[in-house]
Amino acid sequence: MIIMSPLKLLAITLFIFSVSAGQLKAQSNGSAQAPCPSLPPNPTDFPNIKQFLAYLVIQAFKLTITSDPLNITKTWVGTKICDNDDINTYRGFFCDTPPGTNDLTIASIDFNGFHLCAPTIDGFINSFPDLALFHANSNKFSGTVPNLLGLSYLYELDLSNNKLFGDFPINVIPLSGLAFLDLRYNYFQGPVPPPIFLIGYEALFLNNNFFDSSIPANLGSSPVEYLTLANNRFIGPIPVSICNTSSTLLEVLFLGNQLSGCLPYEIGYLRDITVFDVGSNKLTGPIPLSFGCLSNVQQLNLAQNYLYGIVPDVVCQLAKTGNLVNLSLSDNYFTAIGANCWDLLHTNVLDVRRNCIPGLPHQRPFKECAWFSILPKLCPLVPYMPCEAHPGRHNTTCYNDWFSHFDHNPPMPFLPHHATFNQPGKGKGGN
Repeated sequence: MIIMSPLKLLAITLFIFSVSAGQLKAQSNGSAQAPCPSLPPNPTDFPNIKQFLAYLVIQAFKLTITSDPLNITKTWVGTKICDNDDINTYRGFFCDTPPGTNDLTIASIDFNGFHLCAPTIDGFINSFPDLALFHANSNKFSGTVPNLLGLSYLYELDLSNNKLFGDFPINVIPLSGLAFLDLRYNYFQGPVPPPIFLIGYEALFLNNNFFDSSIPANLGSSPVEYLTLANNRFIGPIPVSICNTSSTLLEVLFLGNQLSGCLPYEIGYLRDITVFDVGSNKLTGPIPLSFGCLSNVQQLNLAQNYLYGIVPDVVCQLAKTGNLVNLSLSDNYFTAIGANCWDLLHTNVLDVRRNCIPGLPHQRPFKECAWFSILPKLCPLVPYMPCEAHPGRHNTTCYNDWFSHFDHNPPMPFLPHHATFNQPGKGKGGN
């Protein structure tokens, strides 16, 4: 039994009605006249029934579009839906043959930059059962995301920069083949469901919405390469399970939220990361020395938080031994920088404006620094690095929660900032 969407049923009803009306008109004139050219084509005018059904869906959707500044829909005429060589025919629609069939049908829809406006995409996108790709960046589609569970081939879904709203579209979670999900710049809200990090995404873009609550603790279960959660309303800590993404994660953007707590030591496991951005949050504590293991990081943004202490020399060394080209630490409460960090000031790699570092220009007023200095400091110093063998430290296992990690890896005694792990005899501050 085939279940059709309301739009498709409406389109078929209109088609049957128009054909019947044409026949009655011909009979009333007492002659067998040819059908009116404005009548919809017959199913036999298409190579297969799938293309005919697609035609009905497209025409029904066309009637709902309220704005089309580029005159895209004027090309949605005729029976050549799959004539992809003709750019003037059915712009935005592309055909292919689904696995196991010989029927050429709609396989991808690319509306990027078309600026179409419609009150909903329900009954449209979910009426193409063989759809593998749907891109609709920079339109004005509204409503909620429809049920997509019937799209078994879908692997790319881009709904960014529209006017969609509602909770996170949980009906995308069972789409196990979905590798690319882009919901940026919409009006989605509420929590992000934990199962979203169990899907094999390569790219997950959720930024510039109104998602709130904490980031699910199972973040580390995701094999994602590009993760963007920026400019939402996320609260709470960065999940320490992020260390389990070390074999895949290349870029992660947490900036512009309300994340709090300490910077997790486990971030040091992300040895392939090239961009790590947690700017404009409420994070606190010192920078863990494990950040010195981020040998591939190019952009490291920790600005506009409540971080304090000494900027570790091992982090600044990444500009010489690694790929670091930008280290943004402005608008924090750091009180000193390592020796190698001074060199980065002259090359504009390091930005430490509006901190509490004596002798540097553009720092916070003394009263602000004094106020912060008397606040309780709850973040532990974790002075070991997972990328090197340190005295007395052999277990560098990545755990999924903060408590498990420190049950197995209690913090080592404090090491002065001039001590090095390769010179254990200098661990007490003397020569």
